[in-house]
Amino acid sequence: RGENLLRLAQRHDVPLEGACEGVTACSTCHVILEDAFFERLEDDGDEAGEAEEDMLDQAFGLEPTSRLACQLVVDDRFDGIHITLPEATRNFYVDGHVPQPH
Repeated sequence: RGENLLRLAQRHDVPLEGACEGVTACSTCHVILEDAFFERLEDDGDEAGEAEEDMLDQAFGLEPTSRLACQLVVDDRFDGIHITLPEATRNFYVDGHVPQPH
């Protein structure tokens, strides 16, 4: 299995916060996928679980194709895909806390 999108983005200085450090306890790594790619993931059985859906309910700028980057394992399906970051995040974890990737 590949690396999750949150860790990969952080390694490449993409501003995804990940306040809970990828344990599905916040929505600060919320991303918006292209419609066709979102549908492809669902068709492949790679859909959001209950914990992810619960956290997405707290996300700023929620869209029908929203996912948490910490729950997306990057593989060859991601080649050429455009992923949108919302304009803001809601950090209920600790205001201003930005964890450092391990």
